[in-house]
Amino acid sequence: MSHSHSPALVPADVFLLGGDLPVRRLGYGTAQLTGPGYWGPRGDRADAVAVLRAAVEQGVTLIDTADNYGPGLAEELVAEALRPYRDDLVIATKGGVVRTSDSAWHVAGRPERLRAMCEASLRRLRTDRIDLYQLHRLDPDVPMADQLGALDDLRREGKIRYIGLDTLSADQLEQALSLTGIASVQNRFNLLDRSSDAVLRMCEARGLAFLPWFPLANGALTGEAAASLTDVADRHGATRGQIALAWLLHRSSVVCPTPGTGSPRHLSENLGAREIRLSAEDLDRLEGLASA
Repeated sequence: MSHSHSPALVPADVFLLGGDLPVRRLGYGTAQLTGPGYWGPRGDRADAVAVLRAAVEQGVTLIDTADNYGPGLAEELVAEALRPYRDDLVIATKGGVVRTSDSAWHVAGRPERLRAMCEASLRRLRTDRIDLYQLHRLDPDVPMADQLGALDDLRREGKIRYIGLDTLSADQLEQALSLTGIASVQNRFNLLDRSSDAVLRMCEARGLAFLPWFPLANGALTGEAAASLTDVADRHGATRGQIALAWLLHRSSVVCPTPGTGSPRHLSENLGAREIRLSAEDLDRLEGLASA
């Protein structure tokens, strides 16, 4: 499907992935639909399906998942809940990491492995093309050109639309951009951890989506460590988590957070961050929370 938009007409809460594929900037991540360590199911399958459907009903158009959530389970849930996929729904998944237990992660970036992983994701998602296929980790034992070359081959074959990268430095992003077209970067970034700010600035300069993982600092932002959020939250009649997500949306127009949850109530709370407009005073107050 082809999309043509004038930048002047694109709403503030929409980002054009790859320059032409619109997504609402606050999306939904599926990791929390799986058990501890992203291993096995978290609870009743029907509840997970219901949360995914509720996300789309409440305006989410970007679903972020990965082949190793479960493993395989999260992608299966996405297909069960959301097929046939709506025309405006963008499915992002990741490959390049193999899980053998709830605490064991193995990077696997050989071209034949990446191809096999992508094709397995296509089967689980029950689709002919993945909108955004992200390399979950760069494999230090495989040349970057070989890893990205495998994804480029899959793109030329029509099996993926856009390539994304997860967890890399600014220098690595510069190298990747010299090898092929990149549509997104997914690095850890939140109010308490801004160590990837240089990567975010590169994404701004190049028009790449920046998908911050752990956007709520894995729960720390709603705990006592971030108690100074309370004043800003109270001013807006919001929760501290909502303010943390609103801060990300205010931080840059390329930031597309995909917070995850298995709770319908928490889902609605997260999505309420779209309506919060932070003032300059609010933003100044929140600047002091950074630890990096």
